[in-house]
Amino acid sequence: MPFQTLPDSLHFGSITEPLWIEFDRRIGRFSMNQTHYHKSYEMFYLIQGERKFFIRDSVYHVHPGDIVLVDSNAVHKTSELNEPNHEKVVLHFAQPFFSGLSSEETQLLVAPFSEAHPLIRLNLKERMQVEALLGSLLCALHERPPGHLLHVRNMTLELLLFTARHMMKRKSVPDVELTPVQSKVTDIIRHLNAHYREPLQLDDLAKQFYISKGHLCRVFKEVTGFGFTQYINIARVREAEQLLRETDWSITQVSEHCGFDNFSHFGKMFKKLSGLSPRAYRKLEQSLKQSKQA
Repeated sequence: MPFQTLPDSLHFGSITEPLWIEFDRRIGRFSMNQTHYHKSYEMFYLIQGERKFFIRDSVYHVHPGDIVLVDSNAVHKTSELNEPNHEKVVLHFAQPFFSGLSSEETQLLVAPFSEAHPLIRLNLKERMQVEALLGSLLCALHERPPGHLLHVRNMTLELLLFTARHMMKRKSVPDVELTPVQSKVTDIIRHLNAHYREPLQLDDLAKQFYISKGHLCRVFKEVTGFGFTQYINIARVREAEQLLRETDWSITQVSEHCGFDNFSHFGKMFKKLSGLSPRAYRKLEQSLKQSKQA
């Protein structure tokens, strides 16, 4: 089934399920407006158009036939470039999706998501292979024949296997040319990622990187899609989530360790970005861990 015969939007599952798939044909300008990081792995494939994709500390110009692999909990965001219309498929894989596979098989399939360079640029033959798998998968979701869920899982595993084998054979990574502004912002992001637990003042950062405050805020938002303060809060809350899951520290200790100098502000930012209060988040994670062990 050609992609053109699909509806403009086709979704399967949700972020709380083992597999979540989105197909979207966007007409006009569109940029993600929400904070974006999640525990699931993500595979982004661009069919038509062009996108700017910020992930970790770098920005990539994504073309048709490109795959972007997003690791668990990696901060990322897509936004528009010169051509506003675009068509893409996004697949999200939570850890339960891999249940039933051996540990070796699971490791093979998820290893590409932790690669330092997340962009895969396919040649024409490879693009045809990937689009055949995606077309078959989306056709099953659209028409829902008997056994379509089994077919969707099989096609998804084929995509993951294709990607894993491609990464193992890859001899070089696609060229990514950064403008001077993008290089400056990348340096700033790396600094923020390393020092978000410390007090971070815009004045100090502007002096350190030889850039005015206003220009820093403007180009930071332009390159990453995030506001300067918004990005710092995301980095701190993401760390707080991990500490609430993996330690028995008090919520006050977590707040202070992650760089929040105001406990009330921590609670407000945590709920805004995670959807739950710190206490409710820890309780939910503990119950999920106990149910897995049962």
